[in-house]
Amino acid sequence: MPAARSTRSRSTARFTGCSVPTLLPGGITHIRRLREVETPLANFFASGVLRLEEKLGPVLWQFPASFRFSAERLDQFFVLLPRDTDAAAALAEQRSEWLADRAWAKTAQRRELRHAIEIRHPSFLDPAFVALLRRHRVAFVFADSVAWPYAEDVTADFVYLRLHGSEELYASGYSDEALDHFAARIKLWAAGLEPNDARRVTPETGPARAEARDVFVYFDNDAKVRAPVDARSLRARLP
Repeated sequence: MPAARSTRSRSTARFTGCSVPTLLPGGITHIRRLREVETPLANFFASGVLRLEEKLGPVLWQFPASFRFSAERLDQFFVLLPRDTDAAAALAEQRSEWLADRAWAKTAQRRELRHAIEIRHPSFLDPAFVALLRRHRVAFVFADSVAWPYAEDVTADFVYLRLHGSEELYASGYSDEALDHFAARIKLWAAGLEPNDARRVTPETGPARAEARDVFVYFDNDAKVRAPVDARSLRARLP
């Protein structure tokens, strides 16, 4: 299956062409809350993630439910993010001294590095947040859950979808009807289109696409081992 139409699960065996999702340590987003994060960022990129090379997928930045939207803080943070593996390797060279014996700050080939943001506070459902993501080419994670805000504003040249459980967070599975629903949307997003009934923060559609876009899909409803079953069922619905 072409990458632009691939579906991937954090909890399943890897399909051909699958990228490895990278979830950042909570120290940057949950403890420091994006303040004074230059060295922690360098430490993360020096920690070995660049060894993944072509398997390195989008970097996921996940905020706690108590973290509110701050345009100024996010703008400053987005400027720090490396946009390719060469930039990430250069940033990794600025890591803390205690990482010297195990740091990895090189890459075999320059590749694009993508970033995605998962929010959990309703204050982010703000047109200013969507505009900020589009300006910095960061993806708004479509996070399906019973607990957190959901929107489908396309803000980058790829789509990142996380399915946390249809009825119970991290636990409940997805019905055939629900999987059909997401499969139909994934096909549209992968084709560079958007659903007519997309749930958006802003009325505007995302950046125009005349070609296919990558769609990354991760099932996080693994408390009762539902993720592998649902991932395979969704995969069977896609070309």
